Amino acid sequence: MSIDIFGFRALWSPYYFAALVFITVGYFWLVTKKRGKFPGSSLSVKQATYFLIAMFLLYVVKGSPLDLLSHIMFSAHMFQMALLYLVIPPLFIIAIPDWLMRTLINSRGVKPLFQFFTRPLIALLLFNVLFSLYHIPLVFDYIKTGMWIHAGYTFLLFTTAVLMWFPLVNQLPERESLSGVKKVAYIFGSGILMTPACALIIFANAPMYDTFTNAESWASAMELCVPASALSGLTLSGPEMFNGLPLLEDQQLGGVLMKVIQEIVLGYVLGVIFFAWFKKENGGQNDIDPIPSDFQTAE
Repeated sequence: MSIDIFGFRALWSPYYFAALVFITVGYFWLVTKKRGKFPGSSLSVKQATYFLIAMFLLYVVKGSPLDLLSHIMFSAHMFQMALLYLVIPPLFIIAIPDWLMRTLINSRGVKPLFQFFTRPLIALLLFNVLFSLYHIPLVFDYIKTGMWIHAGYTFLLFTTAVLMWFPLVNQLPERESLSGVKKVAYIFGSGILMTPACALIIFANAPMYDTFTNAESWASAMELCVPASALSGLTLSGPEMFNGLPLLEDQQLGGVLMKVIQEIVLGYVLGVIFFAWFKKENGGQNDIDPIPSDFQTAE
């Protein structure tokens, strides 16, 4: 059965799209208005491009049919999470001009909290603990069936993902907390800490989550992304009506996707760090930065 039966609003989230357009316009208005009022306040083409890519991916993840599919297929859910927590946060960090980043993180009330939660060990542990906790079956099913708890936990995970990425990709010299060797250790630590949750999912011998196996729980979860008016006229027995994969294989595929995407992203960053390190040792670049010169955000 096609997911088209859920209607345009559930598939393409027009209100969410409008909100993202509003934020995008606000971003460009703000950085244009303040141009020249701060040292180095000009917005580079690369920063603008990163921001647009991040906003596009944010719509794909939470506004396109992928969001609906994430309530039907566990593999789509994990692909969604991989983009939301491993790809989008570093793009946003790089896209924010230095003056705006300083304004945001040095404001009263934010600065002490930001300094504490971006300490590398704390940032690394906080995200991965919350990620692993989320995928405990009882916790997962509870969060997936409550609109506000789901929205709140998603926002919390995204925020902690930004905090986790900040020590690795931020562009502020005064906020550099990791040397080249420590960045390598940080990357390996991130890969290791996510492994238990992914392994639990990949090597489970039975489907673990009621919201993908129990028709009643699944229907409750679907109410988070499908208007009640669209659901009221449908007779649905469960996600298997739309998913061609057996439930266990779909669950295992989800765990594999999450781990593979994480390894690709971290492997890329690790490769850039080693390349910069090699240049430094051979009299080239003087520092080690996870963003290659072709991707620097400052002109």
